[in-house]
Amino acid sequence: MIYIKNKTELDLIRKSGEILRDTFLEIEKMIRVGVRTEELDSFAEEYIHSRGALPAFKGYQGYPASICASINEEVVHGIPGPRELEEGDIVGIDMGVIREEFYSDATRTYAVGEITEEARNLMKITKESLDLGIGKVRAGNYLSDISHAIQTHAEENGYSVVRSLVGHGIGRQMHEEPQIPNFGPPGQGPVLKPGMVLAIEPMVNVGTKDVLTLKDKWTFVTVDRELSCHFEDTVAVTEGDPEIMTR
Repeated sequence: MIYIKNKTELDLIRKSGEILRDTFLEIEKMIRVGVRTEELDSFAEEYIHSRGALPAFKGYQGYPASICASINEEVVHGIPGPRELEEGDIVGIDMGVIREEFYSDATRTYAVGEITEEARNLMKITKESLDLGIGKVRAGNYLSDISHAIQTHAEENGYSVVRSLVGHGIGRQMHEEPQIPNFGPPGQGPVLKPGMVLAIEPMVNVGTKDVLTLKDKWTFVTVDRELSCHFEDTVAVTEGDPEIMTR
């Protein structure tokens, strides 16, 4: 079942998203060579608490941290730890916030120092793919119009989109219906209606679309160990333009 949020519920998600946005603005200042991913995690947890909210990932289905920090070939769900960021890395920081029982979810990928032209272009195309997908979040469009826009832009630029991991509805739960693949033909699936809230999250790879899980049972990596990039926002369907609740 797809839940249609009322005005009060949308306002609560919006406030959750504002805290998440502000957390990213602070995390961005910390991205540098030598910082440990566990430092980013500790900061995010403390900052979110200081805003009267909870980190949504901590303990979710047993996940041990408040952020996911996925570096280079790591696609999603990288567990923060003593690993230090190195010159040339790209790191995807995925976070969620719970405020008054409502969730927000977003991801930003950051460059660490000077990165390769390939890495820079991958980040650019992934972010553009997200924005193009968000552009399809309009009442009367189909869910797969989002998916098709993401896939088309990524593949036209020589990249692949991960197919085994998808976006999702969000609200009183972290993961609600519908699932939002990053691939597929347009004009299929549910019709978008005002009050739907979607976490749209393209995961785009330099090489193969295929991924596997590491022994920690959380971290997904590309099978060929080529670079992967991830961007995500929580977006509401309105009567007009989409509302990006995490920017």
